[in-house]
Amino acid sequence: MSDDYTIDPEAQVGHVHLKVSDLDRSLAFWRDVLGFEVQERIDDEAAFLSAGGYHHHIGLNTWLSHGAGPPARSTTGLFHVAIRYPTRSTLAVALRRVIAAGIPLDGAADHGASEAVYLRDPDENGVELYCDRPRQQWPRRDDGSLALRTEPLDLNRLLGEDS
Repeated sequence: MSDDYTIDPEAQVGHVHLKVSDLDRSLAFWRDVLGFEVQERIDDEAAFLSAGGYHHHIGLNTWLSHGAGPPARSTTGLFHVAIRYPTRSTLAVALRRVIAAGIPLDGAADHGASEAVYLRDPDENGVELYCDRPRQQWPRRDDGSLALRTEPLDLNRLLGEDS
């Protein structure tokens, strides 16, 4: 293999498919709180959700996990799925919905290039809700590489975005 290969810059991560223990409980989070639209549902086994009518961004299934508990945090697996919002205001709306639903936050951070809020879905899958800053504002080192950081995010200031 060639060491100079890079993936095509037009490639995108298309969707994430999560094993869940209770489909209705998961839909109450992904659909009712975060606002994804159900594109298809297969009985109590699977659902495919999206933003904007795409075939699916999030797949939920109970095929191997119906009634199961979450994996231990100290094992390998998905750390989190990240949902990128188009603006700071739309991120603020999502955060207000999460708070109104009584879902606790795991954290919130200003990464320089983005602002993010972290939480868990009903099956303890990590979820990041974030928005990017304009590329020209991304912090860079002298050599041009990204200089990402993790600093506290002012949630009250973010929540003021949509009011």
